[in-house]
Amino acid sequence: MIKGILKASSEKMTKAVEHVRIEFIKIRTGKASTGLLDGIKVDYYGTPTPLNQVGNLSTPDSHTITIQPWDKTVVQAIEKAILNSGLGLNPINDGNLIRVPIPKLTEERRKEIVKVVKHKAEEGRVAIRNIRREQIEHLKKTEKQEHIAEDDRKHGEAEVQKLTDKYIKEVDELLVKKEKEIMEV
Repeated sequence: MIKGILKASSEKMTKAVEHVRIEFIKIRTGKASTGLLDGIKVDYYGTPTPLNQVGNLSTPDSHTITIQPWDKTVVQAIEKAILNSGLGLNPINDGNLIRVPIPKLTEERRKEIVKVVKHKAEEGRVAIRNIRREQIEHLKKTEKQEHIAEDDRKHGEAEVQKLTDKYIKEVDELLVKKEKEIMEV
């Protein structure tokens, strides 16, 4: 019974950390990353299709993302999707290939982005703590229903706390890495 609760806790906390990791990838650091374009959908013959399913994305250098569409008729739709994405990127279309230059960040903008990153990390920590609270409540309900003993509940709570500490540490490590990446000139 307790092993199942611990396993569920671990899975949920892993998903919370993964969500933070994905949010960090979407945040622009002044370096080209194909992950920056992950959420963009292209109108491909009337169907919203993920950008990575209509062409080959690559980063030839640290300040450019290139998109080589498999179907030349979709070049305009890709350009329009990137412009409408809200990322503040201006694609350059040469008819066959789309280049997306990533502008360099100013010091002030870097500090603003660090604040956003810290906020996303705190959201991840809060999500992990909420999972801890839910699982501890679940353990207490299980004890009240007399499915486990008080000592087992306390042991389970201690294990859930260890998992919480472990996953919060992972979020903190992601934060430090992302801050360093953003502030690097």
